[in-house]
Amino acid sequence: MKRETGENTIKRAWLPTSAKEIEELGWDYIDVILFSGDAYVDHPSFAAAVIGRTLQAHGYRVAIVPQPNWRDDLRDFKKLGKPRLFFGVSAGAMDSMVNHYTAARRRRSNDAYTPGGRFGMRPDYPTIVYSQILRELYPDTPIIAGGIEASLRRVSHYDYWQDRLRPSILLDAPVDMIIYGMGEKTIVEVADALAAGESITELKSVMQTAILLPKSETPDADGGNIVLASYEECRRDKRKQAANFKHVEQQSNRMRGAVIWQPHGDKVVKINPMLPPMTTGEIDAAFDLPYTRLPHPRYRGKEIPAWEMIKHSVNLHRGCFGGCSFCTISAHQGKFIASRSKESILKEVKAVIAMPDFKGYISDLGGPSANMYRMGGRDKKICEKCMRPSCLHPEPCKNLNNDHGPLLEIYHAVDSLPGIKKSFIGSGVRYDLSMAPSGDSRVDEVNRRYNEELIKNHVSGRLKVAPEHTCDRVLDIMRKPSFRQFYDFKKIFDRVNRQYDLKQQIIPYFISSHPGCREMDMAELAAETKALNMHLEQVQDFTPTPMTVSTEIYYTGIHPYTGEKVYCAVSPEEKLAQRKYFFWYDKTYRADIVKSLQKMHRQDLVRALYPAYRDPGSGYKKQRR
Repeated sequence: MKRETGENTIKRAWLPTSAKEIEELGWDYIDVILFSGDAYVDHPSFAAAVIGRTLQAHGYRVAIVPQPNWRDDLRDFKKLGKPRLFFGVSAGAMDSMVNHYTAARRRRSNDAYTPGGRFGMRPDYPTIVYSQILRELYPDTPIIAGGIEASLRRVSHYDYWQDRLRPSILLDAPVDMIIYGMGEKTIVEVADALAAGESITELKSVMQTAILLPKSETPDADGGNIVLASYEECRRDKRKQAANFKHVEQQSNRMRGAVIWQPHGDKVVKINPMLPPMTTGEIDAAFDLPYTRLPHPRYRGKEIPAWEMIKHSVNLHRGCFGGCSFCTISAHQGKFIASRSKESILKEVKAVIAMPDFKGYISDLGGPSANMYRMGGRDKKICEKCMRPSCLHPEPCKNLNNDHGPLLEIYHAVDSLPGIKKSFIGSGVRYDLSMAPSGDSRVDEVNRRYNEELIKNHVSGRLKVAPEHTCDRVLDIMRKPSFRQFYDFKKIFDRVNRQYDLKQQIIPYFISSHPGCREMDMAELAAETKALNMHLEQVQDFTPTPMTVSTEIYYTGIHPYTGEKVYCAVSPEEKLAQRKYFFWYDKTYRADIVKSLQKMHRQDLVRALYPAYRDPGSGYKKQRR
């Protein structure tokens, strides 16, 4: 009997990525081959690992081809041959165009999901490129697309980088099916059906899938079927695109949505409803799979920045009910929270503690929003009928349970483990959630204690929060609370810091050029944050990404829910005119800012930002001590 080498034993811990590894496993066939735009990190934060491990747990043989070379003789697409069931294709954890380009459409110089941060290891639109290659090489093998890129491009969508309305990705990528959102349950259902001998073309009604059918199969609109305006109509009339989006967002955020149909020429895209949120047992099963939590040995110790960032962190839940206009989390994960059990969380924390390079500090105990663990509607029957995209805007839902007690229990349990010095909260905290009156004095007291314990015990020097803007009109479009709540939270933050002699900073995130935001709004933001003694760091220009309210407003100029026209900064000049106010303290921008404010007749803001400025003709004078 051949004895395994230590290296072979190590490789067996990962899903195979090469013909040699397949041979070492003694496999004579592969059920599923996954192609991913990301490096293969065997960790529950990396989708290829989650899908691969899920299928493996159900008895399937799965291989992963990470970041295949699409520019050579295509050997990466040929090396493992044809799978028994299907190819899976994903661009990776990010939309490839967000990964590749800045808000100014400039090419980025690095890629956090690639060894060494090296750029250029995936094409633009990998979902399309990979599937086209596979379809040409293996015309009869089913191809299933998943991941953020395919998920958020499942209907006609505005593409910021091409500045045009694109059809559903099903028209550009020759795939048989899209599994959108979090795909563990659906991928197993599809694999089981194919393994039982069903054809991929027979799987027309699997939940959380999108498929392309002949237009003749489009039903009449009724309570269970919504027929959107066609892609061609949307190209001609932006109002129809805006109206389409409202339906898509509402159905994505329902517990039991309708089937959505959108004609494209002589075809129709059918989008089956999203699954109900995972139970605790189901989400535990996904996180409790036998991940190594490490990059595959093929990378020979090269640093993968995205993994370095999260390797000592633990995700507590999925979903987000904040419904921010510029965010895609609810479109992909849903607004209903699926929370892990305390036992599952502590099991993962213990696995982190056992890592050789762990120094005692959990970098993040969080989630899509840090503090939504085990929250949701008190009366689930109300939630089943609800079509609100946000449980927090325009004000917190009266049915919402915002008890932070279970979250504090997790914090306490983690911090009491041997080997833990401190656990930090690196995810964004929704202070409007923790400060919202619940109508229950016990819950309000727990939430008050949560804010204090968060600030006292779980801040790594700097607490990141996301007010996003200071103008109430812009914040309303963003579906964010008034900036007055930031002042209220900052008072708590400052008091706790004084009480415990801490020297921590609160770091707010802000966005410029968001739909509805004008240059004057940014000037007032600069003055207001200066009065708070802040030199802003965490800032960005609004980047339109598929399937957000903000993107639809940016493209159409119309708010999908009101039908009203909304101003948008679209040109590079308009965007720069707003962005410069983030950096009012930089001498490079001073003269231009003063000139702009004078043109807007806001001498008061000139004085607020530059007290030493006297008048247009005399420049600046030195402040007297």
